Amino acid sequence: MSETLDVAVVGAGAAGLATAIFAARRGRSVVAFDGATKLGAKILVSGGGRCNVTNARVVPGDFRGGSSNVVRQILDAFPVGRTVAFFREIGVPLHEEEDGKLFPDSNSARTVLEALVREAGRTGVRFLTGHRVSGVGIADGRLRVETSRGAFGARRVVLATGGMSVPKSGSDGTGYRLAVALGHTIVPPVPALVPLVLEGDFHAPLSGIAQPVEIAVRSEGSKPVRVRGAMLWTHFGVSGPAALDVSRFWLRDRSARVTANLLPGLDFASAEKGLVGLAREQPRSQLRNALATLLPAQVAAAVVAKLGLRGETPMSHLPREDRRALVRSLLEWPLPVRDSRGYDYAEVTAGGVPLTEIEPRTLASRRCPGLYLVGEILDVDGRIGGFNFQWAWSSAWVAASAPGR
Repeated sequence: MSETLDVAVVGAGAAGLATAIFAARRGRSVVAFDGATKLGAKILVSGGGRCNVTNARVVPGDFRGGSSNVVRQILDAFPVGRTVAFFREIGVPLHEEEDGKLFPDSNSARTVLEALVREAGRTGVRFLTGHRVSGVGIADGRLRVETSRGAFGARRVVLATGGMSVPKSGSDGTGYRLAVALGHTIVPPVPALVPLVLEGDFHAPLSGIAQPVEIAVRSEGSKPVRVRGAMLWTHFGVSGPAALDVSRFWLRDRSARVTANLLPGLDFASAEKGLVGLAREQPRSQLRNALATLLPAQVAAAVVAKLGLRGETPMSHLPREDRRALVRSLLEWPLPVRDSRGYDYAEVTAGGVPLTEIEPRTLASRRCPGLYLVGEILDVDGRIGGFNFQWAWSSAWVAASAPGR
C-alpha cells in the first residue's frame, strides 16, 4: 500500500485492455491486474480465432439488458467509426464481411491482442499477471485492491472482469462477487449466444446441415421474440447465429415455447400457395422431392417422415388436409429445448450489474465512490456479430474519459 495508483483495472480482457490504454493516454498511472499468467485468452478464441472486432452498423436495438437510452449514450461516446480508427492507429486495419462484421485484415485474433498489449505498453500501462483479485475495499480514504500477491491502493478502480462465459479464460463470476461486496446488486446471469440442446432424436441425423430460419420464442403473456438467420443442426440440438441469438430469451424463461419457421419470410397463405403452385407445375413430382426445392433435401425427408406422410406421394395426389398440416408444421416446427451447452460454450453472459446503478456519463458506480464498471460485467449483452466487442470498446472509453484523477 506504499504506492497509490491513479487507476487500477481489474481484468485485462478486451474491456480491461481498452480501459487501461485510454486512461494511460490521458497521463494516468495505470496498473491492470489479471489472475491469468497469459492475457487475452477470450480474445484469441473469439470469432473462430479471427476476432470479430465490431460491426459496421451498431444501434441500441442490437443489445438486451439495460435501458436502451443509456446504451445509446455510451455507444455514441465511442461509435464504430472511432473504433475502426483506433484499431487502424494501433496497426490493425479492419475489413467488412457478411452482415456488417468487421474483422482484422490479418484474419487473426492474435493480431488484435498483440496490438492492444503493445499499445498498452507504449502508453505506460503495467500488467500484473498472476495477481488474482480477491477483494476491493476502502482503507484510509482510498480504495484498496487485495490480490493473491499483496494489496494496492488506487484512486479509482475499474471492474473489467467479464461475466461467466468461457470460464477457462478466467471469467468465473469473480467480478460479480466484488461488485456485490461494494454495494451493488446483480441481475441473475445466464449464458447467452450459446448453442441449444434439444429433446428427442429428430436433429441428430441432420447434424452439420445449415439452413435459413426464423426462430420464435413464446413466453406466457409476452410478445414473441423472433430472430431470422442461419440455423445449424447438430448432434445435440441447434447452433448457428439464429439459435445463438435466441438462447438468452429461453434461458430467461425455460417454460417458453421455441419454434422455427423453416420457410422464413412466408406466412400460411403464401406457403400454401407455393405448394399448390408446385403441384400444378410438377404434378408427378414426389412430395419429398418437391419439398427439397424449399429445404435441404435431408431436412425435407426428415420432416415428411416425422409427420407420417408418404414421401413418394405425387404432389397432385397430396390431400388438402395433409398439405395444410404440412404448411403449419413448416411454419412452426417445434424445437423442444431442454438446456443450453452452458457457460463453457457461451460467447457472452446475460445479466450483471444493472445500468441503474452506474452513472451513464462516466460509468462510475452510484454505490461506491471511485469504482467504475465496464464491459460484460454490466447487464448488457449484444447479438452475435461483433456487438459485444463494441460494447467493450465504448464502455472502456467512457470510463477512462471520466474527469478527475
